[in-house]
Order: sequence, then structure tokens, then C-alpha cells
Amino acid sequence: MTGLGIPVTDDHIHIDRENGRGTEAAKDFFRAGGTHMFLVTKPSWSHNIHPVTGDEFREVYDITLETAAAIREIGVVVFPIFGVHPAEIGRLTERMSVSDAEEVMKRGLDIAAEYVEEHTAVALKSGRPHYPVEPDVWETSNRILQHALSLAHDTDCALQIHAETGPCSDVADMAKRIGMSPKRVVKHFGMPDTPLMPSLLARLDSIPSAVESHIEFTMESDYMDDNSRPGAVIGPKSVPRYTRKYLEQGIFSEDDAWNIHAKTPARVYGVEITLP
Repeated sequence: MTGLGIPVTDDHIHIDRENGRGTEAAKDFFRAGGTHMFLVTKPSWSHNIHPVTGDEFREVYDITLETAAAIREIGVVVFPIFGVHPAEIGRLTERMSVSDAEEVMKRGLDIAAEYVEEHTAVALKSGRPHYPVEPDVWETSNRILQHALSLAHDTDCALQIHAETGPCSDVADMAKRIGMSPKRVVKHFGMPDTPLMPSLLARLDSIPSAVESHIEFTMESDYMDDNSRPGAVIGPKSVPRYTRKYLEQGIFSEDDAWNIHAKTPARVYGVEITLP
């Protein structure tokens, strides 16, 4: 491992041992200096699972737990995040009504919350489509997102969301209405202008200005680990490599890097992040 002397955390990464490089990608992360990752479940169809009930998402979560165990053997600290990708609604409505799809997705989130309560996952994931959809699908997706927020509030955990480009200020309002801090709602693939907690892509041009403005954020690769899309979104080495670059260029101080990779994610997710 090429250590940086601080924790280096990827806030949103996928590792897929069926369709991607699997633990070899995790080894790349580790060798580049990565120490901690938030391992996010992939959509059900990525595992050739096509649920017709919410309980079938349990298999997706169990596969992710097995992957997490394999990555820990490499030396990386892994925090699993479980939930139902908002794009599931498009697949589900190919074989059922929108209302039935809503119930399936809500039940899948209920199951994910059970793993959080059992301390085998640290957070939930949900969101809404980031592409144009029919009004009924949009309204349904917002109800599913509200359900995820309620579950996160009740289980006292963070919620990562996939959503459209933009600040998603209405999601912050949703969180406030149920008594949840918007800063525990992580806007995956976010931008600094969100009132939620932005998780910024490691190569994002606005990272230097975010640091200068003292905006709290975390960093991610959104690495998909899909052999049909190698390196997408950016590779597993990206977060440690960009962190090293920002430190060497004076864009990050050591305190900045510590806040981004340890202090902020530890507070958001309620986990301990220290050097292993």
C-alpha cells in the first residue's frame, strides 16, 4: 500500500465479483493508498436478480455482504450501504403496475433497514430518477424516497441518494419535515451547491473552490466495476490518487484531507474512521 498517512475514503464505490474485476479492483484501491470504502449495492439486475417482491432484494444485500467480507481480507475497511436504486422502477414496471412497483421498492428498503438495525450495513440508499419520466413515476419515486428518509430517521442512519443534477433542495425540506438533518442525506455524484451532504467525484473541477469556501464534502469514484464499461465512472484508484495530487499541489492541507476522508464521513454515517 502506498500510504498517505491519513485515512482515504471512497464514499461511493461498487465492487462486482460476478461482472467486474471484483477484489482485484479493491486491491488497486488499497495499493493506491485507499483505506476505507462505502460499498454500495448495485441494481438487482446487475446480479441477474429480477424481483417481483421486495423480499427478493435480500439476495442483493447478501451478495454485497459476501463481497465486503472478501474486500476486508485485503486490508480495506468496508462500510456497506444497502437500498433500492431509483432506476429499479423502470425495470419493475415492465412486469407490474406502478403502484405494485412502489410497494416492492418500499419493501426492499424495509429489508435494507433491517440490515442497518443488525449493524451489518451502515446506511440506506434511495433516490429518484435522474432522467425524464412520466409524472406518475416521478410522484411515486418521491413517495419511495420519503419512505427511505423515514426509515433512515427511525434507524438513525444516513441515506445516500441518486437523483437528478442540481441541489435537490426539496429533499432537504423532506428531511427537515421528519426531523432528519439534511447533512445526513448524502447527494451521491453531488455538487457543492446542495444543502444536502455532497459526495463529490474525485476529479470534479470545483473541488479546489469547495475547499477554499470551507464547504463540507466527501469524495467518491462511483466506480461501477462492470467489464462492459471498464473504468466507469472513474477507476478504483481515483480517490487516493486525486487526494495525493491535491495534497502535493497544496489544494488540500492535511487538515482538509482529514476532514474529507475521516471527520466528515465518520460524523455523517456514525462510524469510526481511523488508520487501520
